[in-house]
Amino acid sequence: MSSTCDAYIELLKDCLTASLYDESAWRVIEGGRTPDEKSLKHPLRFLTGFIRQRVVGLCRSQSVLLVRERPFNASDRDEGRDWPCFGYTMVGRQRLDNVQACIEDVLLNKVPGDLIETGAWRGGTTIFMRAVLKAHGVTDRTVWVADSFEGLPVPASDTDGDDLSAIKYLKVPIEKVRENFAKFDLLDDQVKFLKGYFCDTLPNAPIERLAILRLDGDLYSSTIDSLRNLYHRVSPGGYVIVDDYHSWDSCRKAVTDFLGENKIDAEIRTVADGAYWKVGGF
Repeated sequence: MSSTCDAYIELLKDCLTASLYDESAWRVIEGGRTPDEKSLKHPLRFLTGFIRQRVVGLCRSQSVLLVRERPFNASDRDEGRDWPCFGYTMVGRQRLDNVQACIEDVLLNKVPGDLIETGAWRGGTTIFMRAVLKAHGVTDRTVWVADSFEGLPVPASDTDGDDLSAIKYLKVPIEKVRENFAKFDLLDDQVKFLKGYFCDTLPNAPIERLAILRLDGDLYSSTIDSLRNLYHRVSPGGYVIVDDYHSWDSCRKAVTDFLGENKIDAEIRTVADGAYWKVGGF
């Protein structure tokens, strides 16, 4: 790439991670769960939770968000260890560097296939994928954006991990993600969306080959559904990237179980809290 394209890609990383703005470290205050029978056994906790939920709900009904001020930590943002108040991705710069390196490797070695992320949030990482293709003048590969666009599902079992299904911050409608692509002038025919839970959308997704399979579904079921339905479509020399490998036990277990079931000996490498490997070996 030219120096101009390099500068564009580097600036885009800062924009997508919101690393240019100290205020992006502020944390949106969520209303929390609806009080249940368990919380009734702890009256003070129940009352505190009830008041918090009502106050946050009232503010949201007036289009007001409550935020907690926090100092910007460049190291946390670089490693993707905080949730930006605004911005388009929470994966951090290191993992965007990894996405770029993997894409450029498959382009250099002419590994066939499209790019996909399963679990897209505001679309930031897939926006970045499309930008890298555009910077390299690639017109024959598609970026697939797979997500429920309604937040995380309720865990199917204890194996799935934590229940984040009620967190509004994680619920980003498909219309908003499309709008985010358009803001960067990257919404075109090379971007396609798969809306719904992975168990429903991925088995019959019209994807022939993949060069990059990036997983960011957090839960055991979301991770293993993505692997079972898409791994066999990854070309030799392509990459599998697992965003939450080191931060979610349930995610790592899904990867371990899948690789064991299929007797795949993957050389797993670490990037921040994530991991990746090259299909067929490095």
